[in-house]
Amino acid sequence: MKKIALMGRSEAGKTTLTQALKGEKIHYHKTQYVNNFDVIIDTPGEYAQTKNLGHALALYTYEADIVGLICSAIEPYCLFPPCCTCMANREVIGIVTKINHPEANVERAASWLRLAGCKKIFYVDSKIQQGVPEILEYLREEGDVLPWEKQKDEKPQKTTDEIQ
Repeated sequence: MKKIALMGRSEAGKTTLTQALKGEKIHYHKTQYVNNFDVIIDTPGEYAQTKNLGHALALYTYEADIVGLICSAIEPYCLFPPCCTCMANREVIGIVTKINHPEANVERAASWLRLAGCKKIFYVDSKIQQGVPEILEYLREEGDVLPWEKQKDEKPQKTTDEIQ
């Protein structure tokens, strides 16, 4: 699986998406520091929102195969300046979160990500796993077995009563 670094402002949905990608139960957790998991780097929003911490994000892109810029569909403005993806030495994708929120403006968030330079954009509602399989499929490398494929391949084991 390709490693992805998730970046965006506070409460954009980075940690919730991380939980969804890992197949965990969704619960609120404020990210206080960079969480570097096997295939996901979850960064605090303050790193993207603070000039002096922003340099750390650039360093974490070196540890990732793909950078995911996250923009919530309910954000009043976008953190990412136009054409900023050219500064990354990795592929950069856009991820619009909270797409089913009553106040969501999905197209506005997507247009901000396109303006930043994202050519590939995913639309996600992490709480109901909408869009999550598409991201996992995109991160897949040859030989990776995704969770839903394991379920298909596993045969039900016989119980001791059936063996006798």
